[in-house]
Amino acid sequence: MILPALTEAKSPFFRPIKYSLFPPLGLATLAGYLRDDDEVVLQDEHVEELDVEDEPDLVVIQVYITSARRAYELADRYRRKGAWVALGGLHVTSLPEEATRHADSVFLGPGEDTWPVFLDDFRAGRPKALYRSTVRTLDGLPRIRRDLIKHPLYLVPNSIVVSRGCPHVCDFCYKEAFFEGGHGFYTQRVENALAEIERLPGRHLYFLDDHLFGSARFASELFDGMRGMGRLWQAAGTVQSVLRPGLLEQAVAAGLRSLFVGFETLNQKSLKAQRKFQNLRRDYGTAVRRLQDLGVMVNGSFVFGMDEDDPSVFERTVEWAIGQGIETATFHILTPYPGTALHHGIEAEGRLLHRDWDLYDTRHVVFRPRGMSVEELESGYWRAYHDFYRWGSILRGASSKNHPIAALRHFSYAAGWKKLEPLWDWVIRSRQVLRMRPALEQILRGFGQQAEEVAAGGDAGGKPDRASVRREAT
Repeated sequence: MILPALTEAKSPFFRPIKYSLFPPLGLATLAGYLRDDDEVVLQDEHVEELDVEDEPDLVVIQVYITSARRAYELADRYRRKGAWVALGGLHVTSLPEEATRHADSVFLGPGEDTWPVFLDDFRAGRPKALYRSTVRTLDGLPRIRRDLIKHPLYLVPNSIVVSRGCPHVCDFCYKEAFFEGGHGFYTQRVENALAEIERLPGRHLYFLDDHLFGSARFASELFDGMRGMGRLWQAAGTVQSVLRPGLLEQAVAAGLRSLFVGFETLNQKSLKAQRKFQNLRRDYGTAVRRLQDLGVMVNGSFVFGMDEDDPSVFERTVEWAIGQGIETATFHILTPYPGTALHHGIEAEGRLLHRDWDLYDTRHVVFRPRGMSVEELESGYWRAYHDFYRWGSILRGASSKNHPIAALRHFSYAAGWKKLEPLWDWVIRSRQVLRMRPALEQILRGFGQQAEEVAAGGDAGGKPDRASVRREAT
């Protein structure tokens, strides 16, 4: 099982830490369906050199758009050696005809229903060329093969996914293409999710769900069950979920310390045009203050290049983010991924510049924008990163905090994330990433001092949380 490296992750220069954050959880999940006597090796090219001199019976490769060229190269190599090659993932689902030229079997959509069927077919000597997901459920999911993960190579080996997809429909998102033909959002049973969490060592977790708060009922029950586990965790959510009364407080009491929030744009017309309706008429400033008042760090996501954007969008967005005291920001150039509504529209208008998938990385412009030139969009994107993470901006963001300790933590986290890339490069290359996790946990613990007060108040009914009951029983 192979996760090929994204193009930008193999830079000969500094290696950003983001490519050594999480192990390939999807492949480790599929490995759970194998028999005990099956020999399986899981390789992640982001953190290790691949061994391609072996001679396996079956090769499974997960394909993203900017790893497609490398994935096909590996697939072709193994097919020449006589291995059966199976390809799946976002890119394969959006362009199955392209992937079929390099594979013996391709998988469209999630693999929970199709992968076990394929294994039975493969063992019987009659595997099919195409497997399309139609049944969407996480019931009966086997235990993830975390024993295959090389934990010391990742900053956050304790990643976890307890749901699939997202209940919202945004034009630039892959989700609609990937989940076509079935439910686009579904969750595990709460008790199964809690059991998986309890199996993970240490304190820190990272939920990789597209939208952990997508089902308020599921999220509420999950957070209730996590109370008392002593976890520190990070996740992704929407502005809408942050503003929902009570749910954020439950998450904080269960250990939430950092949230990735898709603000995307400050322009209401752009939100409407991209069908990001869940952000319409939401007070972004109130959402940021709610998070910060509860001791939760904010990683804001922003997208440049929408049709309503002009060259002033970069400065306006960066100034707003700094003024709000957002700890970290992730900027993107709008990218029309194949299979999305955005791609269909831009292609129909003749605005696509090329289909070089290596450059579909949200760092390069691959279409003709309306409100500015290609050069203005690309240079503005890089300028936004420079302006947000320069020392003066980090100091300004830190000074927005109402306590000196909070300001120091803001400064340390923001500076450590972007200003210490040479150090991260050394840590990655010396295979010492995991040694940095205690520092991460210490920072997250410090950000959560207000959260301790929330947790100390107990739940609304004055009942002990389920995790506390389990801990007391053992």
